[in-house]
Amino acid sequence: MKNLLSFRLGLVLLSASLLLTSCDDEDDGLAIQPHDQNAMMSIMHSMMDKMEAMSMNEDPDIAFARMMIMHHQGAIDMSNEELNTGDDATIRAMAQKIKEEQQKEIAELQAFITSYQPDQPADNTFNMELMSSMEKSGKQSDLQVLTGDTDQDFAQLMSVHHQSAIENSRSVMEHGTSAEIKEMAHMMINAQMAEIQELQEWLLANKSY
Repeated sequence: MKNLLSFRLGLVLLSASLLLTSCDDEDDGLAIQPHDQNAMMSIMHSMMDKMEAMSMNEDPDIAFARMMIMHHQGAIDMSNEELNTGDDATIRAMAQKIKEEQQKEIAELQAFITSYQPDQPADNTFNMELMSSMEKSGKQSDLQVLTGDTDQDFAQLMSVHHQSAIENSRSVMEHGTSAEIKEMAHMMINAQMAEIQELQEWLLANKSY
């Protein structure tokens, strides 16, 4: 009887040891960083705060241009963070490309604001679509599991960032009147859909979980 009790106790201890080892392995596979400690997320939140504070009482084409300047600056700031602290050559190259594209488009948007003569009042439907897109983007960002790995966090959050730009561009193509802005929006959609696909493919191949 004594030997049987000793045997059973040994089995219990062995099972507990295996369970703890399994948990340790899982912890090693995915290190999660709180959002309020994550550099990329801080940039996203700062960008969202600026856009939410913007006045929307303007011609839709002008409102879109002003908002996308702030949105693009967020992408530039995220790209700079990747270039400063990221390690992966592919993602760093993407960050450099995104930064250059967004800088070029900011200059074009600023030139548009300076030269364009607004031809319609504020559009409540358009404004609601932009606000809805911002809200969805904020929630989607806050749902991301962030690891503190700059390359992975950049790839995840830039995908969310680009998706909101695509939605905003589709809205201005429907509600705006400027052929110039509609063409810019069309180009943004094509470029950022392609970049989302590249980022997602990289994440699937390199995710740590």
